[in-house]
Amino acid sequence: MLPIPAEELNGSGTLGPYWTFYRAVAAEQLNRWLPAAPSVVLDLSGGRGRWSAQAARAGHRVLEVLDFRRAADAQSRLRDAERVRHVRADDLSFLPDECVDAVLAEERAMSIELMAESAMSDVARVLRPGGRALVCVDSLVLGMAILAEQEHWQHLRQTGEVMLVPWPDGGITRCFSSGQLRELLMGAGLEVEWVRPRTVLSPSTVDHVLASDARSLTWLVRTELEAHPDDDDTVGIHLVASARKC
Repeated sequence: MLPIPAEELNGSGTLGPYWTFYRAVAAEQLNRWLPAAPSVVLDLSGGRGRWSAQAARAGHRVLEVLDFRRAADAQSRLRDAERVRHVRADDLSFLPDECVDAVLAEERAMSIELMAESAMSDVARVLRPGGRALVCVDSLVLGMAILAEQEHWQHLRQTGEVMLVPWPDGGITRCFSSGQLRELLMGAGLEVEWVRPRTVLSPSTVDHVLASDARSLTWLVRTELEAHPDDDDTVGIHLVASARKC
């Protein structure tokens, strides 16, 4: 199980060395994933501005959907205004077919969206042929940690089914195995490129290395992105997947 509370690792608690490391990993992963040529990117990551701003700085035009199950940060909407357009919507019905080149669903968007199958079908619909989606979800590791903290022991054996977990803030999160995440993407008609845990380095390892030398963050991020195998869902609080529309 996780050495510190699951809600802290998920970013709901105070920021620490591990969460700083996690965000650096996510940012570099997105840098490597974004299209090389200027493209139209749809951001479904909750309207917080971080991912849309990064894509805009890379030269892409971004459509950021606000209130996709969460409120937006008003300050984030002021950044990169020339390249980021904001739309408030609960679904993608306002978009025509095959109108975007890439879709970002960071910030656990498909775990918060309990009708994830329908949402992913909409993602596939708006993607142009050859377009790609980057999806982050809560893992079974995180789900089991939360259930253990809540002493819901009887549910810990039901990992072969859809796992819906009460979140500490009163919400519900859907947790996935790597196989279930593949099924979600393939069920929408997308070709899965890879599925992997976002991080495999433990918080204690990250804390120890950064405490010894704060300049080692870049090395830790590179080690994380180059070391771990695909489809390993036995570690990490989140899974990340990349899929392509044929």
